[in-house]
Amino acid sequence: MNDKTGSTGPRTMPPLSDAEKRIILEKGTEQPFTGKYWNNFEGGVYVCRQCGAPLYSSKSKFRSDCGWPSFDDEIPGAVKRQVDADGMRTEILCANCGAHLGHVFMGEGITPKNTRHCVNSASLVFIPQADLGLEKAIFAGGCFWGVEHQFRQVKGVRSVTSGFTGGKTEKPTYEQVCTGTTGHAEAVEILFDPKQVTYEDLARMFFEIHDPTEINGQGPDVGSQYRSAVFYLNDEQKRIAEKLIGLLQAKGYKVVTEVTPASTFWPAEAYHQEYFTKHPERNNCHARVSRFK
Repeated sequence: MNDKTGSTGPRTMPPLSDAEKRIILEKGTEQPFTGKYWNNFEGGVYVCRQCGAPLYSSKSKFRSDCGWPSFDDEIPGAVKRQVDADGMRTEILCANCGAHLGHVFMGEGITPKNTRHCVNSASLVFIPQADLGLEKAIFAGGCFWGVEHQFRQVKGVRSVTSGFTGGKTEKPTYEQVCTGTTGHAEAVEILFDPKQVTYEDLARMFFEIHDPTEINGQGPDVGSQYRSAVFYLNDEQKRIAEKLIGLLQAKGYKVVTEVTPASTFWPAEAYHQEYFTKHPERNNCHARVSRFK
């Protein structure tokens, strides 16, 4: 599995807002000149808002003055075409998840390729060129609110998403995971710039912001969903995690942290994201404790 988050594969995306659902799931259309990308010509990649799959390169975007983002080509294999419900236009959808993107028009003579993908901004997320070299890490260390908050403070971390992974249920809800029957752990997915912070830096921090010797729980939170785990995305991440566990064991810590291959990461509901930023009155149960010195 590739932990690079450039144009080679889908990203994890937060839940859709009601306005985005109207466009993406109900095949709506936003008003022209209102979307945030219609006049954006910065270099980068446009990915699907629902699943994160890369759809369009900024190199294929052009000024059509129609009020919606316009592209004369898609990333090969990224976009599916089908006859629209009106029987006249051609609808375009994300080939990975089926999200509604907009419509494609041929023969207008606007570009040499004679093609215009007219796409809703709400169906897209723009990734600037500078962010395409980001890498990913996934850790579980008790309640994801506190783990997310700690990692958000790190220079070089671009985003932290709270969610669930390591289980068997598709698209689990928080209530389902809380039963302890889905097999998932509360976890965080981190996108970081390896030029500013390394995976080992983040892994060391992970082992210091929670107690890696607690089995199936952290403090007042008890259950397999609160287990300590590193979900590695490649052999190098596995090696680093096992090395750090070895260092802690040499110091006498009875580490119970699982080191397991990453599987599908499901973002938690919107109210869980940036929880402590939204609720500063709540106590954060995660604090960093030096363990490697």
